[in-house]
Amino acid sequence: MSNKKPLTMGWFCPTLGDTTAFGDPNQSIPQSLDHFERVTLAAEEAGFEYMLIPVSSVCWDAWVVASHLAARTEKMKMLLAVKPGNVHPVVQAKMITTFDQMSKGRIYLNLIAGISEKDAFAEGQLEAKEDRYDQMLEEVELMKRLWTEEDVEHTGKYYQVHGPKIMPKPFQQPHPPFFLGGGSEQAADISARHSSTHLFWGDYPERIAEQIKEMRDRAAKYGRRDDIDFAMRLQIICRETEEEAWAAADALIAGTENTAMAEMAKTAAKADSVANRRAAELSKTVGRKMTPHLWTGITEVRPGAGVAVVGNPQQVASQLQEFVDAGCSGFCLSGYPHHEEAERFGRLVMPLLCS
Repeated sequence: MSNKKPLTMGWFCPTLGDTTAFGDPNQSIPQSLDHFERVTLAAEEAGFEYMLIPVSSVCWDAWVVASHLAARTEKMKMLLAVKPGNVHPVVQAKMITTFDQMSKGRIYLNLIAGISEKDAFAEGQLEAKEDRYDQMLEEVELMKRLWTEEDVEHTGKYYQVHGPKIMPKPFQQPHPPFFLGGGSEQAADISARHSSTHLFWGDYPERIAEQIKEMRDRAAKYGRRDDIDFAMRLQIICRETEEEAWAAADALIAGTENTAMAEMAKTAAKADSVANRRAAELSKTVGRKMTPHLWTGITEVRPGAGVAVVGNPQQVASQLQEFVDAGCSGFCLSGYPHHEEAERFGRLVMPLLCS
């Protein structure tokens, strides 16, 4: 399968824990630095370019984990969250450029504002989600100025700065790239203004093609029609035969009806997140199959991006190629357990997809 340009491939670091069967506690792989390293090294060997480090309340701290993993790898970049109101923009800007310089450019930035109101309140963020997006926009625009200008003066709705010094300067010029994944109007607008990559959660390829057109039209209003790329956040269940892949999919969610993870997924489906509500809508498809190889089963046991590509290597590659044909130039993937699925994907699917 030939593509116009090399795909940008990312993998997920399960700092919330890992498993081979959500319904069987004996199959769980607990949080540990050893496992995070094992996953990241497997992903680097498989040919992935970056690692998405999650930031939910049950995860280890993303910045500390990513700093260690960057030191343990040679090429792997870290996709790290920037959350509004979490760190003052002056401090955040310095953290980012320090990481950028120390790793020789191995950091990407993931803009996140749409966490649940419950989690936001627990973390001391009292603003409504719309206000958090507004705050995030101010933070991004201020940090970009801090990285590219001297003696910045800023008096905004959320922050004031009066000529702070940011050292070191960014390694990546003019600054590390921003990613953003979100389904709301505010998320789309911020992404159109500032993202290098807009991340979609799993959906039908034809719907993704429509959303890409809409996003390019939106970006064009800011003079950025061709300055934004698009990627899919998907789960992968690949085995050497289709029968083995579907058996692994069934085993992954067997016996999960009343587990804590299933309850979290149900709560997320009712939250104010447009992306989570869309995931819940997709999960109502007959037999959990959106297409012969797009499966929604994981959305029942995992909040967030749970749509999976299931099949043998050729089937997985073909399904992913449909998203490439729709306009995507990359993927941010995960699979259970993450070190084994990364190795399998690199060995069986990457040669088909990236050839």
